[in-house]
Amino acid sequence: MLELSILGFLYEEPLHGYELKERIKALSGHVRPVSDGALYPAITRLVAAGLLDQHTEPGSGAAPRRVLALTDKGREGLLERLRRPRQAEITDQVRFNTLLAFLRHLDDPREQAAVLRRRQEFLETPASFFYRDGRPVRAEDADDLFRQGMLRVARATGEAERTWLAEAIHRLEG
Repeated sequence: MLELSILGFLYEEPLHGYELKERIKALSGHVRPVSDGALYPAITRLVAAGLLDQHTEPGSGAAPRRVLALTDKGREGLLERLRRPRQAEITDQVRFNTLLAFLRHLDDPREQAAVLRRRQEFLETPASFFYRDGRPVRAEDADDLFRQGMLRVARATGEAERTWLAEAIHRLEG
């Protein structure tokens, strides 16, 4: 998710490390905070892989700033990740939202729709936070107010997402 965010934001424009970190925090930091201890090693890996280029320029204060930009290989790497996301990027809500944030960079609406269809298929599989006798527990059958609340919110969110996915796929394919 972190590497996808780095590539996605740098696809849009070159950024210095601090600005990149702030954008990543705005996207998912409330759920999964990004630390310097995770961000800068990820940047180093992407530079070593030839996906990012970096140079320094004078900072607004005394310290120079490291500016990061995607290479051609980095642009193609991002597009490939968007075309063929990992299963966890489809099944995990936060990772899927990160994918959605950059899916517009794929030029082909059919490729965009194919990614949305994978999420749609995943959401059609019955699931729950809780199981009884091997079967998903519905909100109405939850044994306490709080679990009932979790299940009701998840159901409403899932219904809204399934509706949006159907509309988006129709628009992309229609």
